[in-house]
Amino acid sequence: MVAAEYFDLTGKAAIVTGATSGLGRHFAITLARQGAKVALMGRRVGLLRDLAREIEGFDGRAIPIAADVARADSVRQAIAAAETELGSIGILVNNAGVAIVKSVLDMSEKDWDQIVDVNLRGAWLVAQEVAKHMARLGHGGSIINIASITAFRVAGQLSAYAATKAALVQLTNSMALELARYKIRVNAIAPGYIETDINREFFASAAGQAMIKRVPQRRLGQPEDLDGALLLLASDASSYMTGSTIVVDGGHLHSAL
Repeated sequence: MVAAEYFDLTGKAAIVTGATSGLGRHFAITLARQGAKVALMGRRVGLLRDLAREIEGFDGRAIPIAADVARADSVRQAIAAAETELGSIGILVNNAGVAIVKSVLDMSEKDWDQIVDVNLRGAWLVAQEVAKHMARLGHGGSIINIASITAFRVAGQLSAYAATKAALVQLTNSMALELARYKIRVNAIAPGYIETDINREFFASAAGQAMIKRVPQRRLGQPEDLDGALLLLASDASSYMTGSTIVVDGGHLHSAL
């Protein structure tokens, strides 16, 4: 098998949560360009439909599915719809997440619950339901959880977010151990500072520029900098990898605090 064929996803069905914008949107396009049929999951259906049309514009296949990952009934219905439309699901990119920037002293119980419900409980609900689907059909597959370097490194005013991402890494490890017998691989990607529409204005500010200077490569990551890790974990090229977390951060995790 030549190297390019390792990353070929032709015919495989994938789910991407949080696909309305940012990294989720980019992940969906990347998988579709490699031949995957993609179920686009999120709460803003209009944006999902726009993305599906964009993917169809380069002869890809994508379907929009409204879903709230924090609700078990919504998750079950969405994954059942994806299976009905696309066939057996072989790839999950568990990307949906939220962040609230507040100090520990200012964070409310409502803030905490929202972050945990989406970032941890939601990730678990989706991963569990997809794993049940994969185990039932017996074909195995790849679950990719999107964590963060804040799982390993302290960041101010992100206590709840960092806690959920650290827990998601450990959930990845636990699921990898339990699901290996079903031929299901569970890995994670931990991005560093990646430029998106949401944070672009901040990183153009003086405070944002100061943060960039602390990254050893002296630059922000771009969404395409995650493509290598994504396609490695989604494809058969990583057939002997499970329970791994790939850090993509320009060396930031290993720089001085």
